[in-house]
Amino acid sequence: MGIPRRRFLHLAIGATALAAAPKLARAQAHPTRRVRLIVGAAAGGAPDILARLIGEWLSGRLGQTFVVENRPGAGGNVATEGVVKAVADGYTLLLTTLADAVNAALYPDLHYNFIHDIAPVASISRDPTVLVVNSSFPTKTVPELVAYAKEHPGQLSMASPARGSIMIHRHALQDRLAAILAIL
Repeated sequence: MGIPRRRFLHLAIGATALAAAPKLARAQAHPTRRVRLIVGAAAGGAPDILARLIGEWLSGRLGQTFVVENRPGAGGNVATEGVVKAVADGYTLLLTTLADAVNAALYPDLHYNFIHDIAPVASISRDPTVLVVNSSFPTKTVPELVAYAKEHPGQLSMASPARGSIMIHRHALQDRLAAILAIL
């Protein structure tokens, strides 16, 4: 038994119209569960406070809990590696700092490639980084400081909280300046 001609034409026109109509798609609601915001610094520092403020703001805006998880160690490498190994589902975020970029030059045996394994989502702050010396020190610019450090190997030192952070433990300054300048 055949389809009546009128019915066939209605079906053909309907099929053609469906094919030509724009595809409708709806985005899934995200997030649908709690989100972890990993910070590579101890609780109470500037990165932690910034993460908690951003987490609270995102929680209010998106209606889901954002949990700040501090994973200090190795200048932020512990936190970064943890995020790289996490399931890439958008529920584990990393608050990065300049230390993550510096670490690529300081640590030759990282288990991740920061540039390829981490995808930027948003810039949430900008922090100035300042290199200072005593006013009686004979250099006034970074190139002068690097030249001076090369002329006086092992004689300069600087203070800092950890290797890989912006500041570095009391190690030979010229090695650290060379690593930082290699990035720039």
